[in-house]
Amino acid sequence: MAEPVLEIRDLHKRFGALKATDGVSLDLRPGEIHALIGPNGAGKSTLIHQICGTLRQDSGAIRLAGQEIGALSVAERARLGLGRTFQISSLIGAFSALRNVMLAVQAGAGSSFRFFRPVMRDRGLRDQAMARLERVGLAARAHVPASDLSHGEKRQLEIAIALALDAKAFLLDEPMAGMGPEGSKVLTGFLDSLRHEAPILLVEHDMDAVFALADRISVLVYGRVIATGTVEEIRRDPTVRTAYLGDHV
Repeated sequence: MAEPVLEIRDLHKRFGALKATDGVSLDLRPGEIHALIGPNGAGKSTLIHQICGTLRQDSGAIRLAGQEIGALSVAERARLGLGRTFQISSLIGAFSALRNVMLAVQAGAGSSFRFFRPVMRDRGLRDQAMARLERVGLAARAHVPASDLSHGEKRQLEIAIALALDAKAFLLDEPMAGMGPEGSKVLTGFLDSLRHEAPILLVEHDMDAVFALADRISVLVYGRVIATGTVEEIRRDPTVRTAYLGDHV
């Protein structure tokens, strides 16, 4: 079995008496989509914040490609290849889709943003950014301000940015949120192909999308992983059905 790209071991996080993350262990393997599901308040967002570095864990290990990253900053983790899309978009709305991706290409190369205007005329940089936009199906929208993109297009743009940073693993936090059935179907198809770029840890409430995409599913309830398995194993698990899935099965 291949070594995990992302590995979480015995992660803990307390807020006073509340155990928001209670001994969580899971991993993400090459080429897979590993879905993290659970009811509201289960601690999914808290866990994702610890993995990406916006929140420091109290104890436990976080490894990316075998390297311990638990003490690194958000930017340092991104440079090592941890790509995240947010439940609420963090794009620069006034910049075009192309400019947003060019910033990521520039950051991935370790360059400063201080000379951004001349860099906009750098053909090589533009070509690299356009290649990422083409990969996610946004080449025709390259010059549209990010604020004017649809919800689904913003998700695609965030993924293009992660690709520009040469992500080794993607953390996708509710990418289907706010989408209608057709948008969810399109994004599901895209994410299915994205796993070949880098494996995906997917936090999602849309169970149709989860069941269509996931190779494995972990179920988080009150800060603890109560089950991990294939789609069919999770569907059949009586504890999971009682705690979360209910009619979804």
